[in-house]
Amino acid sequence: MAWEGSTRKETLPSNWPIIRQQVFARDGNRCTIIKANGKRCWDKAEECDHIGDRLDHSHANLRSICSWHHQRRSSSQGGKASAARPRAQIKRPPEVHPGLIQKR
Repeated sequence: MAWEGSTRKETLPSNWPIIRQQVFARDGNRCTIIKANGKRCWDKAEECDHIGDRLDHSHANLRSICSWHHQRRSSSQGGKASAARPRAQIKRPPEVHPGLIQKR
């Protein structure tokens, strides 16, 4: 499951199901993403997406979005977050050049 191991649900307010339904109703139960051709996606909204701050649950910061667009957006955000995290330095012993004769 996508939520497995996540603490994301803990940050949602207790009335999240109501807020979510209100956002869907406001957006006509359709995805609000504008495609490259300038037209709005016609798919059914199945996700309530935070546009900006994920802790801001105001209607102005929420939009209805289809699962396909939500998955692409979440994947992109996850990739950017992963790339921004510092990587542990791997300490390897220096390699000896294969053409050098080693003294014993």
